[in-house]
Amino acid sequence: MRYFIKFSYKGTNYHGWQEQPNDVSVQSELTQTMSVVLRRPIELVGAGRTDAGVHAKCMFAHFDVEEKIDDTNLIVSKLNNMLPKDIAVDSIYEVAPDCHARFSAKSRTYKYYITTKKSAFLSDYSAKYTFALDMKAMNEAASKLMNYTDFTSFSKVHTDVKTNNCTIYHAQWEPTEYGMVFTIKANRFLRNMVRAIVGTLIEVGKGKLTVDQFCDIIEKKDRCAAGMSVPAQGLFLVDVEY
Repeated sequence: MRYFIKFSYKGTNYHGWQEQPNDVSVQSELTQTMSVVLRRPIELVGAGRTDAGVHAKCMFAHFDVEEKIDDTNLIVSKLNNMLPKDIAVDSIYEVAPDCHARFSAKSRTYKYYITTKKSAFLSDYSAKYTFALDMKAMNEAASKLMNYTDFTSFSKVHTDVKTNNCTIYHAQWEPTEYGMVFTIKANRFLRNMVRAIVGTLIEVGKGKLTVDQFCDIIEKKDRCAAGMSVPAQGLFLVDVEY
């Protein structure tokens, strides 16, 4: 029988979602705790990867068991009592045997938070930029993302994916109390893609790149042409749609 688990985590203390041989990951912590609570070896397949330091307000994974789980609410409660304080399980529910946490997902949505003035509470959850940014120009450039599908220029090099094609449905900057937030939704994302896009859009906001030059960077299909990746702590996976 196949079950989905919905959970969230603060990524500060983890080397990303994906299990690593010599580093602590969210996947390893959750897998170990679930195996103890369910009293059997559990293998988790996540909806995707998040890099080291990236957070998730909404993440999914699936796992298989031979027998039906009678009380999923009880399992959720036990998991939350045992897991570290920076990982929280929201729910566990049965799904169809062919429902896959990664491949059945229709879209993912990320948000990247920037603060332009000091906050005592947001340093772990945003990147601080003290210089002026032209949000109108950044949004004009962001709107061009929907015209493309090949995002090699924003992908980490030497990854194991078969294609760098993605379909972006939405990309927009909005003001917040302490700065601004960038929301981007796509059918899939490449490794480091959101942070590289944000870093390049910031160059537009600083006046160092024009919108046309931003488009040229995409068309070059060369990671070296794009801007620096922004720090991980400002990035959140906020939704996965099935």
